[in-house]
Amino acid sequence: MILVTGGLGFIGLHTARALIDEGEQVVLTQYRVPREPGFIKGEIGKNAFIEQLDVTDAGRLAEIGRKHRITGIVHLAVPGLGALSAAEDYNVNMTGLINILEAGREWECKRIGLASSQAIYAGVQQGPFKEDMPLRIMGQSPTETFKKSFEILGTHYAQRTGAEVVMLRIGGIYGPLYHSMANLASRLVHAAVNGEAPTMRGETFAEDGGDICYVKDCGKGVALLMTADKLTYRCYNVGTGQATKNKELVGAIQKQVPDFKVDLKEGAGPSNRPNSFMDISRIQEDTSYKPQFLVEKSIPDYVGWLRAGNAE
Repeated sequence: MILVTGGLGFIGLHTARALIDEGEQVVLTQYRVPREPGFIKGEIGKNAFIEQLDVTDAGRLAEIGRKHRITGIVHLAVPGLGALSAAEDYNVNMTGLINILEAGREWECKRIGLASSQAIYAGVQQGPFKEDMPLRIMGQSPTETFKKSFEILGTHYAQRTGAEVVMLRIGGIYGPLYHSMANLASRLVHAAVNGEAPTMRGETFAEDGGDICYVKDCGKGVALLMTADKLTYRCYNVGTGQATKNKELVGAIQKQVPDFKVDLKEGAGPSNRPNSFMDISRIQEDTSYKPQFLVEKSIPDYVGWLRAGNAE
């Protein structure tokens, strides 16, 4: 049984679905907001069990471990960007990290997966982005800062204790249940389906883009890493392995919503990085992972989800 912190969140629910499809049972934690989308609802109480958890509460985490036989952990829980003060953000991230690591060790889990991010490649001038690339030691955003810290401290903890701790460097994720609208792909799809003008948030160039990964592929990749018999490395990119340009994203949306208009500036922007995508050789080497939802398939799926009456 695999514990998924933040299991009722965007990535957590899709990871849960993928884990169940791999034959696992899951315990999904929620902080405050409950969600039971149709694709998981029928599993609740059978293969998926919901528990309330504040990751800073080691006592509550221990209670969950006494109630369920946890054999692995996927740590996805994270504070919302800008939701907490600097001190509170630090406390939730770092106290939560040590609580999860200690719980995994005490429960003798086979594997602890820590969610990292492609944001750690900020500062790298060009891709493909590979797991063994040298990275700057500073962080210019909360995500870059805390995920780098997770990787350093998680690796050190593994070396000290012998626990198997794996870093999951997750790409730019979009798709059903995403609600913050921080990424461009989701903003454009929602605008197109709703017949609205998209919110661009600054100049958006046609030739810019990056490794945007549909959430179903992301969940599958994480599930495969968590259930693999053996892993060779401590760190894996989870993405598409290719860059999707903004013009390609818009083109895929316009095939579904022909009258959708987007004002993209020609060419590439000043911050464009060549080959801005994550190398996925490692995850493909150690699992059967192969992205199934590139934009030609993901956009029709996402549009269909929203047109079916789903709000997110």
